[in-house]
Amino acid sequence: MRLGNFILRDMDQILDRWEAFAATRLPAADSMSALALRDHGPEILKAIVADLGDPQTPEEQTAKSLGQAPVAAHAPETAAQTHAVLRAKSGFNIEQLASEYRALRASVLSLWIEACLPEPPVVRDMIRFNEAIDQALAESIGFFAAHVTRSRNLLLGMLSHDLRSPLQTIQMTAKYLRQLDSNGDVGQAAGRLITSGARMQKLLDDLVDFTRTELGVGISVSLRDVDLGAVCEEELGHVRAAHPGRVIELEVVGDCRGTCDAGRIQQLLNNLVVNAIHYGEAGGTTRVAVHGSDSGVRISVANPGKMIDRELLAQIFEPLRRGTDEP
Repeated sequence: MRLGNFILRDMDQILDRWEAFAATRLPAADSMSALALRDHGPEILKAIVADLGDPQTPEEQTAKSLGQAPVAAHAPETAAQTHAVLRAKSGFNIEQLASEYRALRASVLSLWIEACLPEPPVVRDMIRFNEAIDQALAESIGFFAAHVTRSRNLLLGMLSHDLRSPLQTIQMTAKYLRQLDSNGDVGQAAGRLITSGARMQKLLDDLVDFTRTELGVGISVSLRDVDLGAVCEEELGHVRAAHPGRVIELEVVGDCRGTCDAGRIQQLLNNLVVNAIHYGEAGGTTRVAVHGSDSGVRISVANPGKMIDRELLAQIFEPLRRGTDEP
């Protein structure tokens, strides 16, 4: 018996096994109905049957076995993709989602081989079925991961937004207390609250920027006409105050006026200079150059010390990647 015909004939039996296995994916499945447990199982099986009947080139066979079948532009969601989103909303994790396809593969093949006896199963059907399962699994995992990532980023965005209001209340109260007792113990404690609150505000701003970037919105930018030489000098004043034992020089050459977000430039410069101080040669001079020309303004940071290894240099902009603390 051909596998496609078997799946259509015995779909109810296959779905019974699908449902029974899905019911073991706890705790998410504990409160799900039979209909929810079956979800898009029938549509996934029908798509597999349709795939089994389609002609296929060797190149298409290889791509599908890797879960990389081409997808037409603006194509509607497949049953496997919709199934993944619904499973994610029901509380399944990605391992549980993948286990459903492993169980489906084993269930269909064992039932089909048994139904074929005493004749041997058609090997080509088995190969095509495995390719179709791999493709459906790849589609499901891709959509599942995207949905989870977007949900996480939305949560981070809402959290960072909602934390702003109580933080502002704390800062305003601290400023009021400092005004009441500017030179006393209460005033000093209030000053520490204000400083810590400013740090928390910066962390929240960074979290908002990260979330906006992950959601494809991009970070917020406030453009205005500025003198980048003056912008860099202002930020370096803060860095020098935080690192009084280090020498930081600034060279400004040419017309450095332009339209940019001064705060973003200062944030970038701070990161570069603090890294240069931390990883550079102890006691060495960190040099910042701001060069203006007809084509634009170039800002560079240099420090003496050991060069970055080539292996690390290729990965240095990856998140959480860092070198050693030794200069």
